[in-house]
Amino acid sequence: MLRALAVDDERPSLEELVYLLGADPRIATVEGAGDATEALRRVNRALESGPDGPDALDVVFLDIQMPGLDGLDLARLLTGFARPPLIVFVTAHEDFAVQAFDLKAVDYVLKPVRRERLAEAVRRAADLRGALPRIPVHEPDPGHITVELGGVTRFVAVDDITHVEARGDYARLHTAQGSHLVRIPLSTLEERWRSRGFVRIHRRHLVALRHIGELRLDAGTVSVLVGGEELQVSRRHARELRDLLMRRT
Repeated sequence: MLRALAVDDERPSLEELVYLLGADPRIATVEGAGDATEALRRVNRALESGPDGPDALDVVFLDIQMPGLDGLDLARLLTGFARPPLIVFVTAHEDFAVQAFDLKAVDYVLKPVRRERLAEAVRRAADLRGALPRIPVHEPDPGHITVELGGVTRFVAVDDITHVEARGDYARLHTAQGSHLVRIPLSTLEERWRSRGFVRIHRRHLVALRHIGELRLDAGTVSVLVGGEELQVSRRHARELRDLLMRRT
């Protein structure tokens, strides 16, 4: 069972988060803090208590934009602790996701918070703490990938994805309708979608062969036109790509 701390400077949001966490059977206790300074005092008390003490803390559900010390600042401070709690960011802003996972966040939940999405974040924290066995969750069919935008879950068809760009532990999926940031490494998507016609062309890019419009050669450099965007092909991947395109045609 997890011992949790919710941190948000907006009282209604904090109360809702505490309520939702308290209703999850994997959460043993949950407290609320109205700002990062109060949260830091609570975490210090937990560390003094020890992992089995009465004030112990397993995970912090943390807003980002707060007056004074913000959520990212607090997370940076916690990474320097000997036994820091896990961090789950809960925010209305998707722009800080890459920074959040650079700080080893367990998850990044967008507001307005949905019960099912928060439950998934709790599940991830519980897995890491070994609090409970993994709870199976429904996955969409292999032809789609789940993305989130503004608290809304969408299922994007893999066949609509033109190319994928590496962003650290994240990947940005590009389609004709726009792009989506997902917390999946590029290497994982490369392995998962190889049979669906995706090929690595660069350490930062994975492309769908079906969406390549042109292969360009210029002074020894190779590039491809994908979805109206020109992407460079690294030398190590150029021969494989040419062979695949020849076989396709």
